[in-house]
Amino acid sequence: MALPELLAPAGSLEKLATALAYGADAVYAGIEQFSLRARSGCLALAELPRACELAQRHGARLYLTLNAFLHPGEEAALRRCLLKLRPLPVAAYIVADPGVLTLVREVDPDRPLHLSTQANVTNPAAAEFWRKQGVCRINAARELTLDELRRLRAGTSVEIETFVHGALCVAYSGRCLLSTAMTGRSANRGACAHPCRWQYRVEEETRPGQYFPGEEDSRGTYLFNSRDLRLIEHLPELIKIGVDSLKIEGRMKSRYYVAAVTRVYRAALDAWRADPDHWRCDPAWLAELDTVSHRPYGSGFLFGRNETNIHLADSRYRQTHLFVGVVEEDGDERGHLVAGRNRFAVGEELELIGPGMRQASFRLAAAHDLEGGTLSVVQPNARVRLKLPAGARAGDLLRKVRPA
Repeated sequence: MALPELLAPAGSLEKLATALAYGADAVYAGIEQFSLRARSGCLALAELPRACELAQRHGARLYLTLNAFLHPGEEAALRRCLLKLRPLPVAAYIVADPGVLTLVREVDPDRPLHLSTQANVTNPAAAEFWRKQGVCRINAARELTLDELRRLRAGTSVEIETFVHGALCVAYSGRCLLSTAMTGRSANRGACAHPCRWQYRVEEETRPGQYFPGEEDSRGTYLFNSRDLRLIEHLPELIKIGVDSLKIEGRMKSRYYVAAVTRVYRAALDAWRADPDHWRCDPAWLAELDTVSHRPYGSGFLFGRNETNIHLADSRYRQTHLFVGVVEEDGDERGHLVAGRNRFAVGEELELIGPGMRQASFRLAAAHDLEGGTLSVVQPNARVRLKLPAGARAGDLLRKVRPA
């Protein structure tokens, strides 16, 4: 039974390199135009050659998202963009708009095409329709249940990709008009303002100006928020169905998020490869996924739409650990060079994490600036020398337990 590809987000070159180092088989990234992450979480066009080089060095694939929906008059700009992209060894384009697909076919006919979840593929007939248009992979609609995914897989020869981790949109397959209506920023054109994450209050019609909180909490209420998706416990079912690619959401998330989540799903897939008959979901994997910023986890629509309870009264973000530093260089007699990300202090208990679920706890005994001066506190963006546990190397990350 083939092991699915592990597909991780790459919202910057730094995150792309991190995803590859921590176990991704493939990464997906967008550019400033024609991507659903237009304001952030994108690569510059000039960075794409380097991105392709990094992916090839790791034996991995880079997919480029061009999944925004065109408006009249934008076709020429897309054509110019495609001409610039054509020489690059991008493994596939991810598209949603039939117009974009048509232009890619005209300008770059040999480029493999993947279909975004925005296209709402929910049945084998739709999958076969897109296959006949030249699509070789579809990202199935997130609203499908496990049984529906099984029937979709059985009814088409096209590759099936499905999200297994990350934020869920408030709207059907991400097709939301709330941001456009409230801010003029279109979610379907990469500029979502995320108004579903804002705080709302209730006003009764006959009591204008009297507002009532939806929940009694000093931080407000989050009426539209959904749980975050976490399907690591259900990887065996997805593997047995024959899903070809498991996708992690999060191009706008931090480098730490990419590292922690990718390494967990890598470990889970490798454990299945080693011994599928005795595979179990390691509690350490679940604990690791709790270390990143997330809303309460759930299984989305995987086990039915009537009891999914994807919207919760308590849907605030939670996180057990705080990302505090990146190891920039392998160590020498002076220690390791570390770039600070959040404040931490000498005497604190820290944890070092790396690829392959490698990690070690230690109490920080000393810190020095680059001139050798002694520090008691390391501030964000500072570059310092630290003595780290044996085996620490460039690309490892440092974290600490988040204060209550």
